[in-house]
Amino acid sequence: MGSEEHVCPVCGQPVETVIRRHKTLGAWVPVWVPGPCRNPECEAYGKEGTATRDEPGASAAKKS
Repeated sequence: MGSEEHVCPVCGQPVETVIRRHKTLGAWVPVWVPGPCRNPECEAYGKEGTATRDEPGASAAKKS
């Protein structure tokens, strides 16, 4: 669970894994997602959560 290495979808460099959370049946559940790209030459450099689209409930959180 969360043991795979994440890479930047733009440049392919490895990125750190960050923990997000979402609520399921009243309990907060951890979700491991890729962190921001740290390659200064990449166009996704520094953008927070390059793969937040994979996070369950991300669209519901934005509507609130």
